[in-house]
Order: sequence, then structure tokens, then C-alpha cells
Amino acid sequence: MHARPDAPISPGSGGGPRTQARNRLTGRLDAVSDIEIGRAKRARRAYAFDDIAIVPSRRTRDPQDVSVSWTIDAFTFDIPVLAAPMDSVVSPETAIAIGKLGGLGVLDLEGVWTRYEDPEPLLKEIQNLKLAGATARMQAIYSEPIKPELVTARLAQIRAAGVPVAGALSPQRTQELYKTVVDAGVDMFVIRGTTVSAEHVSKTVEPLNLKKFIYELDVPVIVGGAATYTAALHLMRTGAAGVLVGFGGGAASTTRASLGIHAPMATAVADVAGARRDYLDESGGRYVHVIADGGLGTSGDIVKAISVGADAVMLGSTLARATDAPGGGWHWGSESHHRELPRGNRVEVGSIASLEQILFGPSTVADGRVNLIGALRRSMATTGYSDLKEFQRVEVVVAPYHGA
Repeated sequence: MHARPDAPISPGSGGGPRTQARNRLTGRLDAVSDIEIGRAKRARRAYAFDDIAIVPSRRTRDPQDVSVSWTIDAFTFDIPVLAAPMDSVVSPETAIAIGKLGGLGVLDLEGVWTRYEDPEPLLKEIQNLKLAGATARMQAIYSEPIKPELVTARLAQIRAAGVPVAGALSPQRTQELYKTVVDAGVDMFVIRGTTVSAEHVSKTVEPLNLKKFIYELDVPVIVGGAATYTAALHLMRTGAAGVLVGFGGGAASTTRASLGIHAPMATAVADVAGARRDYLDESGGRYVHVIADGGLGTSGDIVKAISVGADAVMLGSTLARATDAPGGGWHWGSESHHRELPRGNRVEVGSIASLEQILFGPSTVADGRVNLIGALRRSMATTGYSDLKEFQRVEVVVAPYHGA
């Protein structure tokens, strides 16, 4: 059971005195860091993970002495990894496998597993589609209605294995299906979209009231994506247990090309971590978890995400490379089969190692794609930090990467 969200706070509310002082300082710093795009437009400089680097401190540790566990609500996980709710990454079987390895597999409750009794032939078909007709065929496959009885059955299968159960819906489907999901029994509910706001405005449909919705649920809710301080702060005020950070940065996403919208992840995570800090002050001690979601192709990206403030990471293509992933070496997200404006591709990521090897090794490649947790432990040990919370204080410098 999660805590009741705080009383409504107007968008202009500045929170406590420390928050107000920080906001004034941040405003001055932003003005200094702005760069001129042209005479009519200024912009704030933002950084991707490739633009920053971690600096060792005066202390080192043994990797086996480092803890990479994290806790959200009443649940403690051995590793700070959530598997993204994408059909190429999470099936009921892989959700179970990830749970047994100490992470959390989030099942897409709008995917093929809740539309078809036996989706395996369709997953195989998607893997073998020719490029020219792939999007149209995927749109047809995903036009099959979602069946509530399959939602219940898939979640029950995961629960029967004795691991934490998590399912995801888009904001558009949450009103329609959340009661089925909650009745089926989930430990965590994820509302995941390309972007999610606490203040959706529509002239045609009644928007989801996140604050009311989250308060009435009896399970912790993770919501996102968000990519700015303000958007994240508003989501935190709804009572969310965690906020997903990311927009347009995934390997299968074409949002940047389609919509011109993109959030460099190092800056996005640091901004949302700043919102978490200020909301902690504003709410009198309520901690909201920050989960990086996108742009995490290697172990180094995961390390950097935590160094700038993430509590955990949500992985898509990184886990889709597993030999036991349902995508069979291919990766795609819900944006790739949108009915009106697809903003994603089905991309070939290859199969390089088992899921267990990708997370824990041993590795036979030296490019940061295998033994993700081992690399995180070693980075924390090399810089002298013993747990994830401490590691968020590591020194970071701007040092753009120019290749090997």
C-alpha cells in the first residue's frame, strides 16, 4: 500500500524555502548556460550519456563489497533493472526469468500476449518480415482486440512462478483495462507512454486523472516518460512511486525524426533527479524513484544514468539481444505499429548471449553489452562507492566521447 498523495499544489507553487532558493539559483544558472540559436531563439545546453564521464575518487573498493540492490515501495530487488514492456523483450517466461535473476520484468498488457492465445507464430512472423511491408503488417497484427481473460491468465502465470508481477498500459488504455489488471493481481502497475503528463488537455475525451487514479489504486504506480524538471515534479505530485525518464531515445524509436522531439538523457535524468530532491523537501519526506528509460545501450550508459541520479534503469534493446528474448534478435516497441503515425522501426539487434550472461556474465565481448551488473559493480568499486545511493554523488565531468 502506498502513501496517499499530497494535497493538490498549484503549478506555480514553489514548495519549501529550500526549494524556492534552489529554483532561484537554477533560474540564474540556466540564464548563464543558455546559448543563442539565432536572434529570436535561445536554448539550454543538454548532454547525452556520451557527453559525460565519471571521475574516480581517492578511495577504491572490492567489487564483491558493493551493493546494487534497490527498494521501491515494499519491494527490494537485487539489481536495479526493469525489463521494458515490449514484446521483443518481455514475455511471461522472460518476466519470470528476470524476476528470478533479481530484476523486474514488466509485461506489455497491450502486446501480442494479451491479444492472441498463441502469439509465438506471430512473433516469428514479425522477425521475418521484409522491410518494405513490416510496418503495415505489424499494424494489422496489433489491431486484434485485447482480451481481458488473457490479461488475467498471463499475469497469473507470472505470479505462479513466485516472482513480483508488473504490467504496463499506455495512458490511453489505462481507464479501460486497469480494473482487470488490478483484479488479476499485480505488485506494480506501470503507465508508460512516449510522454505522460499530469496535465493532459483534450477537447474531445475525458483525460486520465492521474492523482485520483493513483490514490484509488492499492498498488504502487510507476509513470512516464518525462524528460523535464517541471513535468516530473507534476507527476510526483500525483502520488506516483516512480517516474520513468526518457523521450525519443530508444534504439527502435524514430520519434526524433518523426516529431523533432528528443531529450538527451544525462540532462533529462539529472533534471528529474532535481525534481525528486525538491519534491522530497516540498512533501516533507516522500521519496519518488527515478528510473532511466532510453538511450541505455551499454553498461557504461547504465553506470552514467545512476551517476546523474537514477535509482534504476528500464532496459529494452539491451535485453532484446538475449538469445532467450522473445524478439529472436529483433526489437520493436509500441510506436512501431501505431495506427496513424508510426514512430518506430523493427530493428535487428542480434542475439549475443543468454539473459543471465547479459546481466551477470561471463562476457566474451569487450564493448559493454554483456555482464551489465558486473560492470556496474566494478565502476562503483573503482570510484569507491558501496551502494547506489552513494554512487549518485560521484563526480561527473563533461567529456564528449569521440570513439575508440
